[in-house]
Amino acid sequence: QVQLVESGGGSVQAGGSLRLSCVVSGFTASDFCMGWFRQAPGKEREGLELVDGYGGAGYAGSVKGRFTISRDNAKNTLYLEMNSLNPEDTGTYYCAATLSRFCTDGFQYTVYRYWGQGTQVTVSS
Repeated sequence: QVQLVESGGGSVQAGGSLRLSCVVSGFTASDFCMGWFRQAPGKEREGLELVDGYGGAGYAGSVKGRFTISRDNAKNTLYLEMNSLNPEDTGTYYCAATLSRFCTDGFQYTVYRYWGQGTQVTVSS
């Protein structure tokens, strides 16, 4: 059974940092394209960071330079390190996985087969 479980969200002041975790079960996370997305109230889901399978390339969206995606293969876990947070970063954060090795479809969230339940991040000014 495939499961993606996010954690690490919370409330933080502007300028602060958080690290989100996504524990994967049911498949080997490092084999596939995985990514982090977020959704703010009233807005569309936004792609943040992607990483190809088998230690391939990473891809950054609008948060380039502030957010970093990484994987711990031994723990079958995906991470999102978030720095210099601002109130516009508030939202629900999701990890997602495709069934492809490469992130050829980029941030099109409709191609991601598996999703976690989300973790809330709130940034206050």
